[in-house]
Amino acid sequence: MIRGLSRGGAAGIFPLGEECTFLHRLPGRWQIPSAFLISVVFWTMEWLFSPIDPSRAHFISAGISWHARVMLLAWGVLAPAAILVARFFKITPHQDWPRVLDNPFWWRTHWITQSLVICLSAVGLVIIVLTAPADSAAGLHRWLGYTVLVCGVFQGLSGYFRGSKGGPADGGSGEIRSGDHYNMTPWRLAFETVHKSVGYLVLPVAAVAIISGLWSVNGPVWMWMTIFVWWGFLIIVSFFLQTRGYAVDTYQAIWGPDPGHPGNQMKLRGWKMRRPDLPPRRGGRGS
Repeated sequence: MIRGLSRGGAAGIFPLGEECTFLHRLPGRWQIPSAFLISVVFWTMEWLFSPIDPSRAHFISAGISWHARVMLLAWGVLAPAAILVARFFKITPHQDWPRVLDNPFWWRTHWITQSLVICLSAVGLVIIVLTAPADSAAGLHRWLGYTVLVCGVFQGLSGYFRGSKGGPADGGSGEIRSGDHYNMTPWRLAFETVHKSVGYLVLPVAAVAIISGLWSVNGPVWMWMTIFVWWGFLIIVSFFLQTRGYAVDTYQAIWGPDPGHPGNQMKLRGWKMRRPDLPPRRGGRGS
């Protein structure tokens, strides 16, 4: 039953499906009765909190519920955001590159966030192992989840064993220190290939794991909408940044475009990465 206004302007109560007019004309404007707006709000809230599949009940234990929340936060929200920052913010928008080099923003954000992802994954794993019934049937989700966890641990270990950095010493002394990254040794080349490949490939696996998990517990509509809106936002931002050249070569972001650096003498690596053009010198020719 929804309270509205009749064609003649008198208040009345109409059952759903009966012809009625919710908009009524007042001098100079249209108004919607507050009772109708309240009904719409309640209907929307009821729909958002209803299960995605109305034919099945949505009833799960507290342990599975917290497992879902922790893993959704880790792999649905934090992990893709950390990868986006690492790819597109090696040089930040207002950084005076190449006068200002080696901006630590992307590196700190990436490793701190991904470390949090690994910690949350461990918490989520412990929760589900301790609380899930032994005969729980979630075969696809379980194996996808284990795959994601193994990849996450591997990424953490590979980052730790990525090798030394090297490069020009701080303070302008002119000393050049050898390092796996600066000299782009075979160890560093292998690390970059494997670490980046696994990092990108684990994202769709994690997405399928999240979707299969939400479906198996018949998650509420609001949760599906939230994660898809977030993923859509990240995809749009990534497309925007990619088309505007923010995917910058890590080596040049750290050490600049000087061709004397060993890495700048090598072929550019990475999908759709670029070596940025030098900005015009201030003060014109000869400055």
